Amino acid sequence: MTTPAYKRVLLKLSGEALMGDDAYGINRATIERMVADVAEISKLGVELAIVIGGGNIFRGVAPGAQGMDRATADYMGMLATVMNSLALADAMRQAGLTARVMSAIGIEQVVEPYVRPKALQYLEEGKVVVFAAGTGNPFFTTDTAAALRGSEIGAQIVLKATKVDGVYTADPKKDPSATRYASISFDEAIAKHLQVMDATAFALCRDQKLPIKVFSIIKPGALKSVVMGEDEGTLVHV
Repeated sequence: MTTPAYKRVLLKLSGEALMGDDAYGINRATIERMVADVAEISKLGVELAIVIGGGNIFRGVAPGAQGMDRATADYMGMLATVMNSLALADAMRQAGLTARVMSAIGIEQVVEPYVRPKALQYLEEGKVVVFAAGTGNPFFTTDTAAALRGSEIGAQIVLKATKVDGVYTADPKKDPSATRYASISFDEAIAKHLQVMDATAFALCRDQKLPIKVFSIIKPGALKSVVMGEDEGTLVHV
């Protein structure tokens, strides 16, 4: 196949993916490698939006957050995603890509607010859109933000980047006989208690008939393989 399998995708990155081998924070070599993968699929004409988590930054302050009100801790996490989004957008700029960060919470001096028509315009113009601050609400994860934004922008698929190359029958670290699913239905994944995404995000994708592809962001070239429709990772579908 010489043309991409998807025209518009939503990429979900965990904050932890930016740490590399560091204990917390952003590893420069790691973010540059990810941006190189993003640039590769952007050049193929794929319209790309990204939702990023904040675990790599929040991990550094987590001990002090113990016993903290859940909503307060969640807002801190949202601000961490804004920091990651700015770092990602700057790395993309240095790689020759045009990125726009849009935040679900209002901090106009730093990034522009999320406005759906504007996001769609940016995507159509070939810009990479980075959605920051999750859904803007506490008690919802960035997985849910990915499902929500993916549905709103009309993405054909949510690409969930993880440290493993798909969904397995069991934990491959604990069970050497575990095998990877090439594809699995939403109902099967629920019945087998496979942790693909959190329950709210998973239910939203299922209801919107928005497929999820789970793949390894660590594996070189995996993102391009997924976008080209190759047998990479695990496809979760209706």
